[in-house]
Amino acid sequence: MAVLMRMDWADVTPEQYDELRKVVDWEGDRPDGALSHVMAFDETGAHVNDTWESAEQLQAFLDQRLMPGVQQVGVAGQPQVVVLSAHAHYIPGVTDR
Repeated sequence: MAVLMRMDWADVTPEQYDELRKVVDWEGDRPDGALSHVMAFDETGAHVNDTWESAEQLQAFLDQRLMPGVQQVGVAGQPQVVVLSAHAHYIPGVTDR
């Protein structure tokens, strides 16, 4: 079952995110099960919404790629993460109905 992952990470900057993107290479080597990724910033830090084919695939990505990349880049703190079962997943222009 598809899942929605919401992550809020206080004090993460766009520069840290861009460095982490290079290390994790989501775009060049798409993780198994990844469906979509949206990133935003405000004065409190980073905010992510991802959709995944399954919670297990999300967890594998977090354990094997994202968190090791976070340590390599030196991002401080821990994110707040919520994982929900997706009721629907549609990306206009990408997802066929």
